[in-house]
Amino acid sequence: MISPTARVPDDLVQPFRIDPFALRGRLVRLGPALDHILSQHAYPAPVAAMLGEAITLAVVLAGALKYDGIFTLQTKGDGPIRLMVADVSTDGAVRGYAQYDQKKLDMVMRTAGDAGVELSVPGLLGGGYIAFTVDQGEDTDRYQGIVELAGATLADCAQHYFRQSEQIQAGIKLAIGRTGSGGAWRAGGLMLQRVPPEGGYGVIADDVEDGWRRAMVLMSSATADELIDPGLSPHRLLFRLFHEEGVRVYNTHPLEARCRCSRERIETILRAFPADELDDMQKERVTTVTCEFCSRRYTFDADEISRLVPV
Repeated sequence: MISPTARVPDDLVQPFRIDPFALRGRLVRLGPALDHILSQHAYPAPVAAMLGEAITLAVVLAGALKYDGIFTLQTKGDGPIRLMVADVSTDGAVRGYAQYDQKKLDMVMRTAGDAGVELSVPGLLGGGYIAFTVDQGEDTDRYQGIVELAGATLADCAQHYFRQSEQIQAGIKLAIGRTGSGGAWRAGGLMLQRVPPEGGYGVIADDVEDGWRRAMVLMSSATADELIDPGLSPHRLLFRLFHEEGVRVYNTHPLEARCRCSRERIETILRAFPADELDDMQKERVTTVTCEFCSRRYTFDADEISRLVPV
C-alpha cells in the first residue's frame, strides 16, 4: 500500500508494454516542469492550456522515437495562436513558447464563450499545419513530417498524421489542468502504439485485433482527473487501466524544464545579421535580446556589438 504522504513520481515518461498483443505505450506526467515553463510568460489561460497540451504531446511522441538530439513539435495557423513550438531533448530537457494575437483571442472568447474553446484547435489555431522534426546534429539529415491541423485537439491532429503519413496504428490521450483554484499547471498523456511482434507470440490475428481494440477502449476510459492527479502514481494508474491485459512497466525517464539558450548562442545568431543592421544596433548603445522560450534577457553594449561585425 502506498502511504498517503509518500511523494508520487512526477515529470517523467513511464514506458510500458501490453503483452501478448505487441502494444507499446508511454505514460507522461508533467507537474512542476510544465508549471515552470508556462509561468515564465503571462499567457491567457486558453493559450497556456494549448501550449501545455503541445508540450505534453511533444514528450509523448518523442518517446516513440529512437534518436539522439532534439524532437520539435511546431504548429502554425491563422487563428488567435499563430505559432507554438515545443521541444524535448533525449536527456529530458523540455521547453516551449507560443505567439498569439490578443485581439483575435478576445473575439473568439466573446463569440464562443469559455465552454469548449480552451483546447479547441479550430477555435484557437484555425487552419494551418503541425510539424514534427527530429534534429540529431549537423552531420545528420533532419527528419520532418507535416500534416494539416485536422481535429478538435492536438491529439486528434497527431493521430491524423499517423494515419496519413506513417501507416502506424496509435492512440493518444492528453489532459491538462490546474490544481485547485488557479493553482499550478499539470498535464498527463497516454500513447498506445501497435508494433510488429518480435519473433511472434503465437497469438492468432483475430486475438491481436481484439486486444488492440480492448486496449484502446481501456485507454479512453482514463479520465482527465486521473491523468493529472498528483496523488495517483503512474504505476497505479496503469494497473488500474490495464491489469487484466498483462501490463509490464520499464524504467522511467526523467523530464525537466531547461532552456538551451546561452550568451554564446545569441552571439552566434547576431553574427549572422547583415553588417548594416549590426551598425544600427551599435547606435542604440544597448541591445537587448530576449529568449522566446524562457524570457531570459541578454544585453550587449555598443562595444560588444562592434566585435560581432565581420572584418
